[in-house]
Amino acid sequence: MSSRYGPDAARKAAEAIRARTGDNAPELGIVLGSGLGGLAEDLKDAVRIPFAEIPGFPTATVIGHAGALVAGNLSGRSVVALAGRFHMYEGHTAQLAAFPVRVMHALGARIYFASNAAGGIRRDLMPGDLMIIEDHINLTSTNPLTGPAEEGDERFPDMSNPYDQELRSILRRCSERLAIPVKEGVYAWLAGPSFETRAEVRMLETLGASAVGMSTVPEVIVARAIGMRVAGMSCIANAASGIGNGPVLHTDVLDVTARAALGFQSLVRAFVEELPSAK
Repeated sequence: MSSRYGPDAARKAAEAIRARTGDNAPELGIVLGSGLGGLAEDLKDAVRIPFAEIPGFPTATVIGHAGALVAGNLSGRSVVALAGRFHMYEGHTAQLAAFPVRVMHALGARIYFASNAAGGIRRDLMPGDLMIIEDHINLTSTNPLTGPAEEGDERFPDMSNPYDQELRSILRRCSERLAIPVKEGVYAWLAGPSFETRAEVRMLETLGASAVGMSTVPEVIVARAIGMRVAGMSCIANAASGIGNGPVLHTDVLDVTARAALGFQSLVRAFVEELPSAK
């Protein structure tokens, strides 16, 4: 028997979604982070389902997260996108934070694209920069795979290359073609919801983190455990505490991501168009 947020629950949620969207399986699943949900408006022939109408999904509570699943076509490919996500700092478990990825997989998606807003730690990362995630550091002492092994999961998934090299190459190629600058770096996951102290940022810098945020990693771990290929991108929304001169405010995060959103959306559209077929 699978857990509350295991494969059985994912199949039930997928069935409810298909009843609204039809049987066209998505090739790609996307989660849109804080302030980046505008990409969902680019989907053609879209069906929009509020989180509250999907079995197992709570409502979104964070400003900048619309709280809806949108299924449609993007750059000629079938896509399912989540405008918003679930965070552990909202009181959710790591298993629930990663549950939408299981649902996307149950719908048919075999590639997962994660996006987020993050605080820049590396000195060359400026607010508004886009950073391809090349690796991550989990500093929360939690893991969404904790507990009995779920049906279909790899018990000990290899995490030596969680962010697919070919997909990262496609992102770089698209950025060059569109003249949208991107950087690459390591994303550190802390539980939040408080922003990091100056001492914590100094620690993260010493550990080799390029940017820090409060999401994404549990999704990526589950995606790898169920065999999905993963790409990820951070929008650097602010300089982390002590890197910049002022306080770190969520309103500033949303302002910066709103300004960076057009470049992000253009890059993702091009990325989706160039994807190898996942069928």
